[in-house]
Amino acid sequence: MVFTKSTRTLRDWFAQLAVYCAALLICAAFTWILSDIVRGGMAHLSLDFVIGSPREAGRAGGIGSILVSTALVLAIALMAALPLGWATAALLANHVSAGSGFGGAVRYSLQVLTAVPSIVFGLFGNAFFSIYLGMGFSILSGGLTLACMLLPILVSTAESGLRTVPDAYRLSAAALGMSRTSTLFRLLLPIAAPSLAAGLLLGIGRAIAETAALLFTSGYVDRTPGSLLDSGRTLAVHIFDLSMNVPGGDAAAYASALVLITALLLINMIAMRLTAGWQRRKIMSQNSNGYSNTDVPRA
Repeated sequence: MVFTKSTRTLRDWFAQLAVYCAALLICAAFTWILSDIVRGGMAHLSLDFVIGSPREAGRAGGIGSILVSTALVLAIALMAALPLGWATAALLANHVSAGSGFGGAVRYSLQVLTAVPSIVFGLFGNAFFSIYLGMGFSILSGGLTLACMLLPILVSTAESGLRTVPDAYRLSAAALGMSRTSTLFRLLLPIAAPSLAAGLLLGIGRAIAETAALLFTSGYVDRTPGSLLDSGRTLAVHIFDLSMNVPGGDAAAYASALVLITALLLINMIAMRLTAGWQRRKIMSQNSNGYSNTDVPRA
């Protein structure tokens, strides 16, 4: 079949129109959701709401103790998942060939884990951390369960970022006598920083919005936890409870959702700014040492 110039132009025009329509549809859906949350939550949102403790099952009071539990669970999840996930990604990207059986088995396992429903992780966390290890319904049990959920995301994104670094960088570093460890920390990780940041943001977004896994592990108590072995309710669980189980809790649920969205936006902005600053300092350092911005490092 021979396409004339006018046929190709019409086909390109329809393809471009479809792309614009899809983008507009996504933006419209996001704008509608965000405007609904802002409209429903602004009237109830105040400083007293952010720092106060919940009363009357969340209908009154604030979310101060909920934010403390959320921060603790997220901190434990990241502290447990980041070193293990990024170390696994570095091992796969630098020491395991893309076509090896071991690497393929690890990647297939990660894909399977990514598709596992969060409630299954919750049941696993309850059986292993809460019951078998004796942690009970606690912040520690919830954080470690979330760490298991974050590992596939962190490993996959970090490995993809490290594999996109051209082999010429690794060969040049080896020719200059740099060790693999020095090459990883001084050359590969700064270049792959955007991918690492993207995986970190995806992980934080999933962890801070998770409910099902935490219902079985961190518990449901809305007081401020006294220790990591105490139970605590995260912000997403609090929104779920207000929406589903508390009559008259819609206003507080909207305000809590607005706080959650604002926190996610702030985390995204801070992470992107830190990543841009890290790369800018690395480029300036390379220039001051005689490196080119686009070429491989030279002696």
